[in-house]
Amino acid sequence: MVKILLTNDDGPFSPGLWILYEAIKELGEIYIIVPETPKSASGLGITLHKPLRINKLHIKGQTVFLVNGTPSDIVYVALNVITGKLDLVLSGVNIGENVSMQVILSSGTVGAVLQGAIEGIPGIAFSAAVSSPEELEDINLSKSIRDFISVFVRKILERGYPSSVDIINVNFPPGRPRGVIIAPPARKRFSTIVSKRKDPRGINYYWLYGQPVEGEPGTDVDIVFSKGGIAITPLRLPLFDTCENSLKQIIDEINSILTYEGYENNDYIPSV
Repeated sequence: MVKILLTNDDGPFSPGLWILYEAIKELGEIYIIVPETPKSASGLGITLHKPLRINKLHIKGQTVFLVNGTPSDIVYVALNVITGKLDLVLSGVNIGENVSMQVILSSGTVGAVLQGAIEGIPGIAFSAAVSSPEELEDINLSKSIRDFISVFVRKILERGYPSSVDIINVNFPPGRPRGVIIAPPARKRFSTIVSKRKDPRGINYYWLYGQPVEGEPGTDVDIVFSKGGIAITPLRLPLFDTCENSLKQIIDEINSILTYEGYENNDYIPSV
């Protein structure tokens, strides 16, 4: 039987977690392991400055493991303490979309499946463009999301995870979807703003926030918000490019100025 880790970054009481569970509960041996408190925007962060602890709750008749760490921590805790070898990591359904590279790389929801991919485990992250848990409790919206996840994950398990892909990032639009489209990630979702304020003692503090920006045509931002579609974004590791000649020329000049033992030129490119 397929062994599946089910996690999120919103904690055990998020309606998105239970939409995901209901969608895939018949598809394998399911382990629900989540952060004990919300860990949004934790990305690939892991906990090194304090011990991790595991507790259990029983919610809706299911055993839920709680970890006082990040979604990335949960992958390692699962592999080494609770589940052993895993076949698939599923994360979500996140309250709020995770579109654009700006958001993908900071997302705790996506971070869990990226951490799994680093360990050689395929994964899928699910997020919905809603602003509150109550929106995910809407009967029609939750059913639409649940039905898609059930069919999508079943098809992936039947046909095999795409060999050239490490993770799949899925984003649901607000409202009823108009279709399903494979879309590349936009570069940005938000303009970054740092607001300076003063506390009652007159000491400066800062709020980091952003305003939504339009995505490039055909990208995940465009598909979800302008087209009203479900955006499927396959991603591959490592984030590496052989680079253009201008960078190679800079490195060649550095090698001619500085002396290093080992390589005589910059022709070496590691296989990935």
